[in-house]
Amino acid sequence: MILNSYAKLNLYLAVLNKRRDHYHNLATIFERISLADRITLKSRPDPKIKIITDSSCIPRDGVNLAWRAAALLQDIFNLKCGVEIKIQKRIPVGSGMGGGSSNAACVLIGLNKLWKLRLSQKILTSLAGKIGSDVPFFIHNCAFAQGSLRGDRIRPLRQLAGLKLWHIVVMPKIKVSTPLIYKKWDEYSKLTKPTCGVKILTSALRKRDLSLLGGLLFNSLEQVTLKLYPEVERIKKTLLREGLQSILMSGSGPAVFGILPSRKEAVSLSRQLRIKHRSWQFFVAHTI
Repeated sequence: MILNSYAKLNLYLAVLNKRRDHYHNLATIFERISLADRITLKSRPDPKIKIITDSSCIPRDGVNLAWRAAALLQDIFNLKCGVEIKIQKRIPVGSGMGGGSSNAACVLIGLNKLWKLRLSQKILTSLAGKIGSDVPFFIHNCAFAQGSLRGDRIRPLRQLAGLKLWHIVVMPKIKVSTPLIYKKWDEYSKLTKPTCGVKILTSALRKRDLSLLGGLLFNSLEQVTLKLYPEVERIKKTLLREGLQSILMSGSGPAVFGILPSRKEAVSLSRQLRIKHRSWQFFVAHTI
């Protein structure tokens, strides 16, 4: 079984407060984009879970979220069969685009069919939340969704069906620690608060007017990451100098994306910047 494991961008991410379980309450808008890994699942007669990948950055044990997804199904349903999970990586690891979470969701969805478990979307979403906060979004077959609580309570934004945004995504060659970013967010007391909420941004997206988006995109974690990792700020300033107005860091970073009117403009800008900034990775992607 072969599945596309799509990346996500956060068009809006407000960290509200720290919870008693040490996670944080969030208000976010997810967008599923065309940048994707490829997951191949092959059932095994023995209970072994085997990860095969072309990436040296991916763990092949219980640290890997895809491995944990398979193990969770085995444990809950007392299954004796195993699986070979082949991951062909294209989403940069640790980018803030949810590659590991997406892989885990694909394994849940794929094994539900491969192992004939007949689990509903509701049950799969509940299981996904046990693996990671971003995993439930990828269980839902939707382009845009609102996330609340830890980001794991998902409400698909069906009113945005048919909306297609084009992006240039820039990834520097640095690793960002998500736990460190949240720890520093807890310490900083004078961070900029969002000027709008999820409803206002959703309304602007529904109008399909890109000129409205620039001041509405928001990420609470961006200020923290920019302070700790100046390379991310360099990317933002570079995109601003190129005339982009809708620019944001996704998740805890370090990937930064811009919104452009068309594929042609996104490809052109990507080619132009790739020549000047050879240490950065560039991707052109769209809503899917």
